Amino acid sequence: MSHSVFDLKAVANDGTEKDLGDYRGKVLVIVNTASKCGFTPQYAGLESLYQKYADKGLVVLGFPCDQFAHQEPGGDAEIATFCQRNFGVTFPLMSKVDVNGPGAHPVFAMLRKQAPGVIGDAVKWNFTKFLVSKDGKAVKRFAPTYEPEKMERDIVEALEA
Repeated sequence: MSHSVFDLKAVANDGTEKDLGDYRGKVLVIVNTASKCGFTPQYAGLESLYQKYADKGLVVLGFPCDQFAHQEPGGDAEIATFCQRNFGVTFPLMSKVDVNGPGAHPVFAMLRKQAPGVIGDAVKWNFTKFLVSKDGKAVKRFAPTYEPEKMERDIVEALEA
């Protein structure tokens, strides 16, 4: 059983397989996203953090998910266009995944166990954010209501660790 997200793979939004080991030594913010959610404007805050800290080793990875109230109905190309047009997203987007249940993507299955929520490890809603340290382990979970901007101090601490 793997203990680091860097041992896993994911499918990028363009359909290519992405080895998350390529991000080894970087700090990650991994977030399940949706285009038709009340928290969708958080794309802007996530992009702002990415722009500010990418050169210091931060990577934001967005994993679109349609498991919550069918708030991500689009296909991967449509999602990418929406994110770029409405929020100027340049951080990597992955292909749409499940984050809970038997079909949960291995990245989320691992993160949920490493940084459980207040009541159980299931992801409760879109825009649940996981901060992943340079060694590939989830160090903190942030609720959907937690604005990305408020994560900045934790991100800086992880980058400096």
